[in-house]
Amino acid sequence: MAFTVTRSSGDVIQPSESTPSGTLSLSIIDRLPMMVALDMHTVHIFRRGEEPAKVISEALSKALVLYYPLAGRFIKSSDGELQVDCTGEGLWFIEASANCSLESLNYFDDILSVPQDELLPTSPPKSYGIDPIVKVQLTRFACEGFALAYNTKHSISDGLGTAQFLNDVGEIARGFLHPTTAPVWDREAIPTSARLARTYGQPRNPHALPIMPNFELQHAPIDVSQDQINKVKNKFLETTGNYCSTFDVIVAALWRHRTQVLNLDRDINVNLVFSANTRKFLDPPLPEGFYGNCFYPVTVTISSGWLVEAAITEVVKLIKAAKARVPTEFTKWLKCEEMDDLDDPFAAPLAYTTLAITNWSGLGFNQVNYGWGHPVHVFPIQGFHVVPTAILGLLPTPKQGIRLMTWCVNSAHLSSFGDQAMNLS
Repeated sequence: MAFTVTRSSGDVIQPSESTPSGTLSLSIIDRLPMMVALDMHTVHIFRRGEEPAKVISEALSKALVLYYPLAGRFIKSSDGELQVDCTGEGLWFIEASANCSLESLNYFDDILSVPQDELLPTSPPKSYGIDPIVKVQLTRFACEGFALAYNTKHSISDGLGTAQFLNDVGEIARGFLHPTTAPVWDREAIPTSARLARTYGQPRNPHALPIMPNFELQHAPIDVSQDQINKVKNKFLETTGNYCSTFDVIVAALWRHRTQVLNLDRDINVNLVFSANTRKFLDPPLPEGFYGNCFYPVTVTISSGWLVEAAITEVVKLIKAAKARVPTEFTKWLKCEEMDDLDDPFAAPLAYTTLAITNWSGLGFNQVNYGWGHPVHVFPIQGFHVVPTAILGLLPTPKQGIRLMTWCVNSAHLSSFGDQAMNLS
C-alpha cells in the first residue's frame, strides 16, 4: 500500500494574548544572503500522543505570546533591509492524517523509502493574505503516533533558537506557566560596524551574482555506532593527551571518506565548511534565551592527497586547530578588520570539492516533549543543494550513535560512497 497523507485546509494560529506591535531589526548575521535564502525543515516522530493537534496548537498559541516576532512577517525597509513586522498574524498550522501506522514504516528509520515531502506543511492560500514566518504540519498516523514538521526561514533563528522554541512549546503543553528558558530577541547585541554594514548592505547587481551550480546531489544516510566513535576518541586521547568531540571524529571521517571516493588528483585542494556557535565570544556574551543567528563559518582547506592518506587522528587535529581560531577570526570579522584582504567567510566555495557540515546532534531537538515523551526520531529535509552538504544528527532511539544525512555526492559517486564503509581508523 502506497504511503499517502491527507491534509486539512489549514488554519492560522495567533498568539493567545495581545502582543507588542512595531518593527524589529534583524542582526547582520540574520540578514546575510545565505540566511535569507535558506529554509529550515525539521521533522519529529513521536510514538504516541493524545489529541496532539489540539494540545500542540494551544501550546503554540501561548508560546507565540513570548515569541511574538514569529507571529509577524518579514518586510523590507526603505533601504532594502530585511526586518520583522510584529503584526501578530500568527503561524500556519496544518493537521493531516496518514493511511498507515508508524510501526509499519519503522518510524522512518529507512528514510529513503518514504516520500518525506508529504510530511511538510504547504503554504496558505493567497486568500488568507498572509506570508507566515513559521509553518507547521502535524500528521496523525493509524496508531497513537504522529509526526510534527516545522518550517521557517533561517533569518529568524538558528538551529539552537529553533530547538529552544520547540522545547518551550513542549513545556507549555505540559502545563508550565513559564518555560525554563525565556526567549530573548536582543539582535542589537551583535555589533555591526559601519564598514561591515556597508559590505553586506550595499545593493547587489543581479547580473553580477554567481551562477548557482547544480551538482545533482543524491541523498545518502550513513550510520555510525557509538562504539566506533568511542574507539577513535580513546585513540586520540592516548596519542595526543587531548580530548576530541564526537563532531570532530565524524566530520574528519566523512570528509576523508568523501574525498577518497571522489578520486581527485593529489594536488587539488578540498574544502571543509562548518559553523561554530559564537554566542559566548561576544563581549558581553549573549544572554541565555537568545534565539537569533549567532555563528561563524569555519573553512578548512587541504590537498586531496594529504587528506586521503592521513590517519583519522591527524584530520581531527586539523579540525580542532581550525575551531581554536574561531574567537579571533569572529572578532576580526565583526570589526571588519582586514576585510579588504580576506574573502567573505560566509561565502562558501561553490565547488564540488567543498563539503559543508551542519551539526544537529546537540541542539536539543531530541529533547522536545509535548507530554508523551521525547521523539523517537528527528531528521532534516534538505532544501538547499548548492553546496555538497551533510547534517549530523542522532540515530533513532533506542540506538546510540550518529546518523549522517548527506547530500554530498552525485550519481556518478553514489555507489562508491555507499558501498565503501566509512573508515574510522
